[in-house]
Amino acid sequence: MDEQALLGLNPNADADFRQRALAYFEQLKISQDAWQVCAEALAQSIYSDDHIKFFCFQVLEHQVKFKYSELTEVQQQLIRETLITWLQAQMLNPQPEKTFIRNKAAQVFALLFVTEYLTKWPKFFFDILSVVDLNPRGVDMYLRILMAVDAELVDRDVVHTSEEARRNTLLKDTMREQCIPSLVESWYQILQNYQYNNSELTCQCLEVVGAYVSWIDLSLIANERFINMLLGHMSVEVLREEACDCLFEIVNKGMDPIDKTKLVESLCQVLQSAGLFSIDQEDDVDFLARFSKLVNGMGQALITSWTKLIKNGDMKSAQDTLQAIEAKVALMLQLLIHEDDDISSNIIGFCYDYLHILKQLSALSDQQKANVEAIMLAVMKKLTYDEEYNFENEGEDEAMFVEYRKQLKLLLDRLAQVSPELLLASVRRVFNTTLQNWQTTRFMEVEVAIRLLYMLAEALPVSHGAHFSGDVTKATALQDMMRTLVTSGVSAYQHTSVTLEFFETVVRYEKFFAVEPQHIPAVLMAFLDHRGLRHTSPKVRSRTAYLFSRFVKSLNKQMNPFIEDVLNRIQDLMELSPPENGYQALLSSDDQLFIYETAGVLIVNSEYSAERKQVLMRNLLTPLMEKFKVLLEKLMMAQDEDRQMALADCLNHAVGFASRTSKAFSNKQTVKQCGCSEVYLDCLQTFLPALSCPLQKEVLRSGVRTFLHRMIICLEEEVLPFIPSASEHMLKDCEAKDLQEFIPLINQITAKFKTQVSPFLQQMFMPLLHAIFEVLLLPAEENDQSAALEKQMLRRSYFAFLQTVTGSGMSEVIANQGAENVERVLFTVIQGAVDYPDPIAQKTCFIILSKLVELWGGKDGPVGFADFVYKHIVPACFLAPLKQTFDLADAQTVLALSECAVTLKTIHLKRGPECIQYLQQEYLPSLQVAPEIIQEFCQALQQPDAKVFKNYLKH
Repeated sequence: MDEQALLGLNPNADADFRQRALAYFEQLKISQDAWQVCAEALAQSIYSDDHIKFFCFQVLEHQVKFKYSELTEVQQQLIRETLITWLQAQMLNPQPEKTFIRNKAAQVFALLFVTEYLTKWPKFFFDILSVVDLNPRGVDMYLRILMAVDAELVDRDVVHTSEEARRNTLLKDTMREQCIPSLVESWYQILQNYQYNNSELTCQCLEVVGAYVSWIDLSLIANERFINMLLGHMSVEVLREEACDCLFEIVNKGMDPIDKTKLVESLCQVLQSAGLFSIDQEDDVDFLARFSKLVNGMGQALITSWTKLIKNGDMKSAQDTLQAIEAKVALMLQLLIHEDDDISSNIIGFCYDYLHILKQLSALSDQQKANVEAIMLAVMKKLTYDEEYNFENEGEDEAMFVEYRKQLKLLLDRLAQVSPELLLASVRRVFNTTLQNWQTTRFMEVEVAIRLLYMLAEALPVSHGAHFSGDVTKATALQDMMRTLVTSGVSAYQHTSVTLEFFETVVRYEKFFAVEPQHIPAVLMAFLDHRGLRHTSPKVRSRTAYLFSRFVKSLNKQMNPFIEDVLNRIQDLMELSPPENGYQALLSSDDQLFIYETAGVLIVNSEYSAERKQVLMRNLLTPLMEKFKVLLEKLMMAQDEDRQMALADCLNHAVGFASRTSKAFSNKQTVKQCGCSEVYLDCLQTFLPALSCPLQKEVLRSGVRTFLHRMIICLEEEVLPFIPSASEHMLKDCEAKDLQEFIPLINQITAKFKTQVSPFLQQMFMPLLHAIFEVLLLPAEENDQSAALEKQMLRRSYFAFLQTVTGSGMSEVIANQGAENVERVLFTVIQGAVDYPDPIAQKTCFIILSKLVELWGGKDGPVGFADFVYKHIVPACFLAPLKQTFDLADAQTVLALSECAVTLKTIHLKRGPECIQYLQQEYLPSLQVAPEIIQEFCQALQQPDAKVFKNYLKH
């Protein structure tokens, strides 16, 4: 072997050596006999360096996995012998191999097993067992090989081909017949031999039993001698976690419901008598987390049995099973309320399913009602943040608690289904008690009280948030709690979690303010002062900006008395902060978008006259326009790249803010009706010069383009005079991405204004196409994936443009481009339908072709088009589906085929018998299609129902 290259295997080697080692590995993989050198090195223990040994196993692994069939019988025998020799050596070595080497060796054994067990090596396991006997190092390897075999056969995370899945099923069936009983016996011997003197091997063996139990005969394991041994392990500290997992796998296995109930009950009796059912908070939390998972498994197994028994109508057994379930509830509650969230989280499934049973019962017993209440109290207690939660810098622990809270929310929703009255009463009690003394109560308790009120909205669902009408008891309770929330002064609590929960809840129950509008001013003040938008925490300010916009939108007309006051108070929050100020604005530009939107909503939805609305809107937008002009001049003169970027961003924000205010308009309140057209036209005039700025083109163009999209919707035809010059600027020196984003703008104009923009489209049609073709014809590097993708997206946009033009009834835009150009365009569509393996584009191309045939394919169509139909469109309809890349397993391709069928139907519709004659006598015979198939094809094509032909094409 190349000793120099092997040096690079050491993780501490320098980069050059490491590169050389990688290249050497690739070289050995393709070499014919390099694996033999590696096999010899392993069998004769030539190398002592761990990384080299691992490397040799990797080479062997590659050989077995990808090139095994190329080997002769003798060579295959050599690999088997090498592995057995290596295994024998393990028991004599003074030191055991490193774990990573043992695991890699086990993987190679497992690959060989999968390849040879059914044919050449049926005694695989017996050969290994005869070598290792009960030697601890041998047993360690044997157990690792078993785990590796299980991973090859049943690992759910590995995606297997159908061929591999069939092979794996056959392997498992053969193992069940030939060797599983012997393997199980070996596990029993290992456990018996090592349970008191080698916990590591015992745990490994328990892991193997747990893994195999899912696919072998359960009676081999679920019998007295095995279960008694496992239960014995439950009271041995170093074994009990693995024993727990093993019992969990046994309980989890599908079986007859009555037998399952018996099995679970017998396990529970023994566990209970061993004292495992009394949970001590001080107990080992790692074990309790596994134990909780086991109890969860037992509970869910019993519930599955109960459901099956009810379905089968066996009421007597179902009743017995229900009693067994009820008997576990006390234990479930102890685990649910445990202060460790992992332990609690592991039992939630059982808890959730138990509530589902109660939901199905016609009436609850007193004990069941008490259980429901206990679960409810546990959920309320466990929702509470602990002291360690870091609100300023949330890390992994915090993220896990947020996930855990989501699980608890599901439990709360389920509780509401079982007993909504009880949930409402409990929340009300907790809420009122806490808010009466909020000044002296810890933040986490105040937060959870408000959180519970918030959660009721989803737990007790109503349509369109109508919580304050309908059921009187519920409406009154919620109204009382909301009134307490907004009058108690709790919005001033000095903790971000409480502040945020206050605002979230106020917005969630916005309908409350329709019933009691007298509280609106107080809540508005909370939003606007140091409790909300001016809070010291950026996180609170940011979230409040969003919630404030939602609050104002939802209150609509009730905001009237406060509009100008609110606009004055938020004015300083809307300042565009240019980069040179160095002053830190209270809100980020994303947050400011919500404030601008809110200002727009306040003005548009007000009851003011159109004149007054126009004045207010001008006051809102003029500062942006003035700043924009100044900043654009500065950008033109800026030398430094960073400064250019900062200025361009700022300009972009200004356009974005103006754009966002326009979201307030609607069909009922249009820009025209509010008298605001002029202001927005002024904005357009101010922003458009940015398109000709040579610096930071991408950022500026994208902002102005978005504004144009908005204005086409808001200003309607008043925007049209600005489109030609804007388009001209945007088509100057542009790249694939620019074009791809510009085309939707043209599509929007075309679809909206149709013939009104026909002259403009005719004029810019060819310049746009030249720009597109220029970019598509640019040479790109072979492996440049992103460039290829950009071109594909641009091609799609181009076809979408043609589809919009033809679909909007403006084929004259294409027709008036002169014969040569028309032909060039048509050929690109044919090419798109056939040559590029992109079903989305192909579908669009066939839609365009159908439309053109419909418009031009009749007797009075353009000269030469009928010829084009027969020479190019008909062949395209056959060549596209015949391509290797046309994959009918793909949904988009099926749609493309469907449009291809529509194209042929349209040709037949327009050209009649002449089309059938051409297919029968000229085109299809030229493809060597059999006469009976031609007959069949033409009959299907002539059916009046288009579906018949579509289905014929598919099959």
